[in-house]
Amino acid sequence: MTSDNNAKVWLVTGATSGFGRAIAEAAVAAGDTVIGTARRAEALDGLVAAHPDRVEAISLDITDGERVDAVAAEILARYGRVDVLVNNAGRTQVGAFEETTDAELRDLFDLHVFGPARLTRALLPQMRERGSGAIVNMSSVGGQLSFGGFSAYSATKAALEQLSEGLAAEVTPYGIKVLVVEPGAFRTNLFGKGAAYFSEEMPEYTETAGATRRMVESSDGLQPGDPAKAAAAIRLALDAETTPLRLPLGGDALDAVLAHLDAQRADLVTWEKTSRGTDFDS
Repeated sequence: MTSDNNAKVWLVTGATSGFGRAIAEAAVAAGDTVIGTARRAEALDGLVAAHPDRVEAISLDITDGERVDAVAAEILARYGRVDVLVNNAGRTQVGAFEETTDAELRDLFDLHVFGPARLTRALLPQMRERGSGAIVNMSSVGGQLSFGGFSAYSATKAALEQLSEGLAAEVTPYGIKVLVVEPGAFRTNLFGKGAAYFSEEMPEYTETAGATRRMVESSDGLQPGDPAKAAAAIRLALDAETTPLRLPLGGDALDAVLAHLDAQRADLVTWEKTSRGTDFDS
């Protein structure tokens, strides 16, 4: 692999398609080195073949904790560092709260929360010792808000966001950046056949969660967001002197987050007297 001291080392999980692939390609185009992981590393053969001196593919199931530790140790032993960790591996989960089983919910938390947390912990010591590094956690507009059919998915993204916010407060003094990315609807494979996961449907939720099912089933390939532009925006945010903690991507995401914040503020103002009235009397 390249020995260019100016090149950054990126570790991107779920690098085979969508945001992961776009981020990996943007890093390579900038002259950086990319270690891309996937459950099937051979899915990255094309990218490796095109850039054999810049890209390495490693097989990794992010929910396998022991494998996560082993991969992190292997990368650090051979490269000495990871400059940018992108926790991107994930999937769609659609189902009403009542439709979602314990197993489905736990599996999703393993994928979106516990796996990224373990990988991040494995790499934090070398970032702290070097006094530099960046952790990019791919969340979703669903990390800020939710609606029928996305309760489980949004719960995992919200958990990831709160972990990230606390982490940022802890590691900023060590020169480490934390960026939470909140995409709206982007043209990735998350809504594609075989990629989107649906809980077993109950007729009672046809008009609520069912509407989300139909949206996911019918919108693959029609999403307004461009993953390549998302990758460029992420690089821009990381290179900025002041990197934001949260970065909504896409007009739909920004509009949804702003509307959600407005609604929250309206509730706070309406119930302010009640909220303040629960303190002990002076």
